[in-house]
Amino acid sequence: MQRLKLNHADLTFSRLVYGVWRLADDTNHSVDHVRSKIDAALAEGITTFDHADIYGNYECEALFGKALAADTALRNKMEIVTKCDICLTSDKHPQRRVGFYDTSAAYINQQVEASLRNLHTDHIDTLLIHRPDPLMDAAETGATLDALIDSGKIRTAGVSNFIADDWRLLQAHMKHKLVINQIELSVLKRDSFINGDLSALQLDGINTMAWSPLAGGRLFGSDDDAQRVRPLLTKAAEAYGGRIDLAAFAWLLKHPANILPVVGTNNIDRIRDLGDALQIEMDRHIWFEIFVAAAGQGMP
Repeated sequence: MQRLKLNHADLTFSRLVYGVWRLADDTNHSVDHVRSKIDAALAEGITTFDHADIYGNYECEALFGKALAADTALRNKMEIVTKCDICLTSDKHPQRRVGFYDTSAAYINQQVEASLRNLHTDHIDTLLIHRPDPLMDAAETGATLDALIDSGKIRTAGVSNFIADDWRLLQAHMKHKLVINQIELSVLKRDSFINGDLSALQLDGINTMAWSPLAGGRLFGSDDDAQRVRPLLTKAAEAYGGRIDLAAFAWLLKHPANILPVVGTNNIDRIRDLGDALQIEMDRHIWFEIFVAAAGQGMP
């Protein structure tokens, strides 16, 4: 598995990141079963694991953390990313009348402490602000992230779903550099390739993680865009069982921004073969064939 050294940080991530947002959806929550998924990812060279405090109605971090508590040596084999600032309406928080975002110092610190407890670790490798908060006080949020890095509770900080003005506002109030922006990218979600988002991230030296790289499962569905692009993805992955998911990841990996796709599946057999995505040849011609097919029209 290739690795990528993050800009502005003494930290490397695996080129594929395992996302745990579906961990609580599995009917088997046993420590052994969770550990089997972790082991399958690690065997593929996937050492970076993507979390958020809200995943699984606030349960996924704790499920994952039980596996780390059962084998304390496991933590040193991985990098942990987690996120905060989304406040869900939930039975865990019955006092909330509406879902909202909270980037206050008190809330960020509270959620970091909860994540550290849930994950049975003394540090988070990268903490992301999950969504742009309309009420964000950039000076307060930036100072909070700087203090968490200085304390060693987090090694680096980043954002998710931010546009350039949002992350630049936050960065202007920080001494440490933001290292990640996690945005939605896939064959069926191509805006950032042409609207300047990826260019801005490269100009600012911020690494890109891609959530929902399979378009939330749409690539396997019946809509017109998916049906046009699926035969090309199957052909591109012909040597690897025609797996559409592997070709879709390879399509993202081709981009010079060194995109880090976040892959998530509860199927252990599929986890075991994820590394094949890095073996798929994706030249300029096939890359644009896929882009054009997904768009339903030629390049301008």
